[in-house]
Amino acid sequence: MNRKNKTHQDPPGWAERLLARITAPHIREEVLGDLYELFQKRVQRYGYMKARLLYVLEMLLLLHPRLWRKQAQSAHLYTKPTDYSTPNPLVMLSNYVKIALRKLNRHKSYTLINVVSLSLGIACTILIFTLVKYHLSFDTFHANQDRIYRIYTELHTEKVTYSTGVPSPMGEAFQGGYSVAEEVGRIAFFKKRVVSVSPEKKFEEDIAFADPDFLSIFNFPLIQGNSKIALQERNTALITDRIAKKYFGTQDPIGKLLRVDNSLSVRITGILQNLPPNTDFHTEIYIPFSNLQEHSPWIVEKDWWLGFNKEMQCFIRLKPGVSAATVDSRILTAISNKYYDKEMAKQFRFKLQPLADVHFNPKLRGYTEKKNLWTFALIGFFLVVTACVNFINLATAQALGRSREIGVRKALGSQRGAIFWQFITETGLIAGSALIIAFGLAYVALPFVNQWFDIELSLNPLTDTDLLVFLLLLLLVVIFCSGAYPGLILARFQPVLALKGKLSQQAVGGFSLRKGLVVTQFAISQLLIIGTLIITNQLRYSQQADMGFRKDAIVILPVPDNKKSKINTLGAQLSEMSGVENVTFFDTPPATEFLGSTSFRFDSRPKAEAFNISIKSADHQYIPTFKIPILAGRNLNPSDTIREYLLNETAVKSLGLASLQDVIGKSATINGRSGTIVGVIKDFHFKSFRVAIEPLCLTTWGEVYNSCGVKVNPANLGPTLSGFEKAWKAMYPSSIFTYRFLDEDIERFYKLDNMLLRLIQAFAAIAIFVGCLGLYGLVSFMAAQKTKEIGVRKVLGASTASILWLFGKEFFRLLLVAFMLAAPLAWWLMDRWLNNFVYRVELGAGIFILAILITLIVALLTVGFRSVKAALMNPIKTLRTE
Repeated sequence: MNRKNKTHQDPPGWAERLLARITAPHIREEVLGDLYELFQKRVQRYGYMKARLLYVLEMLLLLHPRLWRKQAQSAHLYTKPTDYSTPNPLVMLSNYVKIALRKLNRHKSYTLINVVSLSLGIACTILIFTLVKYHLSFDTFHANQDRIYRIYTELHTEKVTYSTGVPSPMGEAFQGGYSVAEEVGRIAFFKKRVVSVSPEKKFEEDIAFADPDFLSIFNFPLIQGNSKIALQERNTALITDRIAKKYFGTQDPIGKLLRVDNSLSVRITGILQNLPPNTDFHTEIYIPFSNLQEHSPWIVEKDWWLGFNKEMQCFIRLKPGVSAATVDSRILTAISNKYYDKEMAKQFRFKLQPLADVHFNPKLRGYTEKKNLWTFALIGFFLVVTACVNFINLATAQALGRSREIGVRKALGSQRGAIFWQFITETGLIAGSALIIAFGLAYVALPFVNQWFDIELSLNPLTDTDLLVFLLLLLLVVIFCSGAYPGLILARFQPVLALKGKLSQQAVGGFSLRKGLVVTQFAISQLLIIGTLIITNQLRYSQQADMGFRKDAIVILPVPDNKKSKINTLGAQLSEMSGVENVTFFDTPPATEFLGSTSFRFDSRPKAEAFNISIKSADHQYIPTFKIPILAGRNLNPSDTIREYLLNETAVKSLGLASLQDVIGKSATINGRSGTIVGVIKDFHFKSFRVAIEPLCLTTWGEVYNSCGVKVNPANLGPTLSGFEKAWKAMYPSSIFTYRFLDEDIERFYKLDNMLLRLIQAFAAIAIFVGCLGLYGLVSFMAAQKTKEIGVRKVLGASTASILWLFGKEFFRLLLVAFMLAAPLAWWLMDRWLNNFVYRVELGAGIFILAILITLIVALLTVGFRSVKAALMNPIKTLRTE
């Protein structure tokens, strides 16, 4: 007897186990089966407890040596073993497959539903596995990657802020005074610089200025050139093979010249192997760090420890046995104490970030958090569970219909194990077919996933051992999770009851289990629906809420050369064009993803404020162009140098002043430059809604203007943009004309969230669809069970509506139970996700009501079809079913 399928109507388990252990094998099934049938009859006649006592008594009466000695006698009686005692596994397997194919062919709808639901669930799981594996593999191909670290900056003011950058002297200080590192490599990244080989052939590329040790730390091999002298000679460059083909085609690139920003000429001395997709280093042109002073002297100010840029980074590889904690507490703390005074040393702190953390730390510009990957993995698990639940529901619903088949098999001598493995073979054929289809679906969907995430996933189990092992394990798990329970149910059918067609509902596992499985499906679907609704609401709020400035129809143009004469001329030309309302020059638009902060000393106060202040540089047209309200004082006067400041409301509040007017006319020293505060502007969101509004100041500083914002009339956009291009190219003939819209910049803040939303939407739709198939299976089961009941009710005058309610009320209850399980979990999970946003939507009851309504409508549509069909059946036919 199978102890796992024991119900409250079964004999005492210990007595069954004792009998099973001591009884000779050839009579064991007969003895246990007879006792079980006798027990069932006694349950109906005397009740459950009395039947158990009698069962124990029968067991005690059977305790006789004949019970186990007969095994020796049987050996004499049977001089040769029976055929079925030593079956040929291949013959048995062939028989299983043949019968399984016949069975699946006979029940096409059953086969189709299971194959479709399993295919969808497995396809999603394959994609999720590939996505998770891809991200976990980032930068794991470097030798000794567990000893590679990036030094980052922690700025401790009123709150702690983090930066990937370090002051430019950090590399030399670490390199010169301490011996804990094998290699120290500085690198400065620059995005979208103009690289050309001729005036006609030029492109925007990301470039980097790096120390020679950078290539010793990281595994970016050269396919041409000498790695020992790479990046040591000034005015040289290393480029990847892809860049070499892009600029020089089939010509040998070694010795050729590249022009960078029309100011620096470099000679190519080496070709790097193309970068793998699973690295956070995307730069394909490397120039010696010694050339950085010539290209961007502002970023390498010697002995300037009070400022840092996020693109100025320093990587090290520690010596074996040196711990990062020791370097943090001793070396980096000693550097802070050495190069800062006592007060500033408390603010500027440096620590090591492991290379394995670079991709997953959002505080330090990591791509995504690991918890997002585990969320995807959990969704994939839910989808497979949902598909397996479908299979179990449909299989158990079909079990009663196979009772006579099982009875005949048992009467002809089939053992339980044979029947179990017969069903597992059927499951294996369905799961195997589903796996093949799922792989095809995943392969077709892969380009869309790559496009959504801007990544390069691939699916090839012949070259990817991990994927092959995962597919095999997934197949085994699906087969046994889906087929084990129905197989055990079928195997334990009593042949007499099965042949008579008198198996009860309890014999096929009980209806409560199927209810539980459907509740699980409903709960998973509602969890995904609630998550989808909340993420959609938050993203809509983030993109449509008032950020405190005008963002529509603002075109942003790059400014490669910010000489006063050029930007004045360009501004005048743009202003004269039709359709242009305002023109302004600045370093950053009103909303930007990253904005540095600096120290602030107010008026005659002796010390710098405890908080840092972010600084934006812009001309006097910035305020009217973006319609930022001035609450006190006036706008900035036209100037190219820092003379005046505008503060936002938060900055004034941080100063502890009672009135906005109290700051007007006072002096301020920000980042070492003094000026007069002439006005206070209303707070606006100059970063994403994930962070609170911080102190901010605006000032005029023409040296750092790198962008031009133009407010245009969208009704005549095409000719206006053509005019921009013509004027811009005339002003900057050696540069590449590009433009973007401000609202597109803001959308990029939530790029990852939008990708997350798309995936969850897709997974939710698949989960709902698979769940619908499961519902259909359960309704089929109920319709089969209630056929006679429906007929009797209709004969007695029941209406079609009351018959429909017979089905509907059951699912309504299941849906409510699932909602009670899913709602608290969804609330907890989504509240944690929303905590990433300082400005967020509230988790109101409306979202949860909408989620249950969506589920209810989908369930009614699914259940309705099968229920109406059952309700409209001719009662005469239904009553003949017995």
